[in-house]
Amino acid sequence: MKIALAQINTTVGDFAGNTARIIEFARRAHELGAHVVMFPELALCGYPPRDLVERPAFLDRCERELAQLARQLPPIPAIVGYVRRSGAKQGKSAADAAALLSGGRVALDYTKILLPFYDVFDESRYFEPGEAAAVYALQEERLGVTICEDAWNDKNFWKRRLYPQDPVEETLRAGATVVLNIAASPYTQGKIRLRQEMLRTIARERRAAVAYVNLVGGNDGLIFDGSSCAFNARGELCARANSFAEDLVIFDTSGPADLHPEPASEIGAVSQALELGARDYVAKCGFRKAIVGLSGGIDSSLVSTLAARALGPENVHGVSMPGPYSSRGSQEDAEALARNLGIDYRTVPIGPIFESYRAALESAFGRAPCGVTEENIQARIRGNILMALSNQSGALVLSTGNKSELAVGYCTLYGDMAGGLAMIADVPKTLVYELARYINGQGQGSGPIPEACLTKPPSAELRPNQTDQDTLPPYDVLDAILRSYIEENLDAREIATRLNFDLDLVRQIIDRVTRAEYKRQQAAPALKVTAKAFGTGRRLPIANKFVE
Repeated sequence: MKIALAQINTTVGDFAGNTARIIEFARRAHELGAHVVMFPELALCGYPPRDLVERPAFLDRCERELAQLARQLPPIPAIVGYVRRSGAKQGKSAADAAALLSGGRVALDYTKILLPFYDVFDESRYFEPGEAAAVYALQEERLGVTICEDAWNDKNFWKRRLYPQDPVEETLRAGATVVLNIAASPYTQGKIRLRQEMLRTIARERRAAVAYVNLVGGNDGLIFDGSSCAFNARGELCARANSFAEDLVIFDTSGPADLHPEPASEIGAVSQALELGARDYVAKCGFRKAIVGLSGGIDSSLVSTLAARALGPENVHGVSMPGPYSSRGSQEDAEALARNLGIDYRTVPIGPIFESYRAALESAFGRAPCGVTEENIQARIRGNILMALSNQSGALVLSTGNKSELAVGYCTLYGDMAGGLAMIADVPKTLVYELARYINGQGQGSGPIPEACLTKPPSAELRPNQTDQDTLPPYDVLDAILRSYIEENLDAREIATRLNFDLDLVRQIIDRVTRAEYKRQQAAPALKVTAKAFGTGRRLPIANKFVE
């Protein structure tokens, strides 16, 4: 049997666009001789729809569109993810479902059983879980349909399971010979390899073929890598789709493998993820161009480089805003970067504006020392300039703060935090440098990011001779502490013992993370690439007195 994995990029609520993609890929699968084609989870309505599923009109539209799609498809059975009414007398009114469409009708309808409730997932808030396996006989095979999380509870792979049920096991007990899993599994570092090993284990240990199709594209802060794949009953990889791009691959259960290229490295995958996330966020939110404040530092250099790759250099505007403490070298680095990238570049000095602020506030401040207040004024002036240019041109401002800064509050509300998308807000500072070196090493020559950006001490340049390490530990130390605390949930003593760091330093960093929560909850959406990003996947109270 030939099973087509149709890895498509959908947009939440774009029923016309999503339907067109489904029909186009179904046609291509039919022309390639496939016997059935699989589409990702909630492909018809887009993922994640969140509170839209609580609106009756959204459910009505999705059900109508599915019925119409069944009549429009080419003559090939298609498994399509969609939202429908649950029909439950009690509980949630919506269900996360998969319909097998054949001959103009719904031949099988399956409801997702396992509803994830951790990290960015909150599906038990919206959906009523299914209860029964679904198996469909087609030619010589019996196809067992499952949805995403249904496959993430295998006792042979996970040391600790989250659910008492195992839908894959139940599906095989019901007579399935091939397990089909349609998914919307977001990317994080290491996820592609983890996913493949999990599916391989299911195939090998259960002695059943497994075909998996994953969503691709960016929706808000989530990035879906695709990386669809299939394994035969021996656990051998027989089909693999591209990562971070739409693709169609054929899993022939008795034929040759169809293996498309995979990312050459994890750092390359992160770069591709950020580009895809930015490209889709800008386009799906109705923008065409982006604006980046260019300081001559490594963060803004990386953001503008990724933006130019994602959107095209003609759609990126770089703005230098030198202030009273901006070094000549940083201004030259910003200009050189813009020239290397081929992006629009302009300069708007903030010195006169800053002096007018100081004069206006002199009577209010009196003799009190300004210090950080004057530093924040400079950052907020720059934020105002970028937003003014955004209003004037219709371009989206990309903020340039990284995860390390956002974690400890080393950022200014309404200043460098201003923007519509925080492109690297889930990228620790050490990873920022890795990405910059990776990009510079991809082509011939020295790469677009000036070498000085990689070697000079990082600085906000908001006071004379300032460096980040005036108030922060070295970034390799800071990032190790943050990763242990935020992603691994270790306490201060555990972190200090494991990393051999001073306990007081670890406690100080954790305290800064706690106190900066109010800032993070006002930040622009961030593209998620690590196991635990700030935002919907990490929900902590702002008013919080808890101390471990």
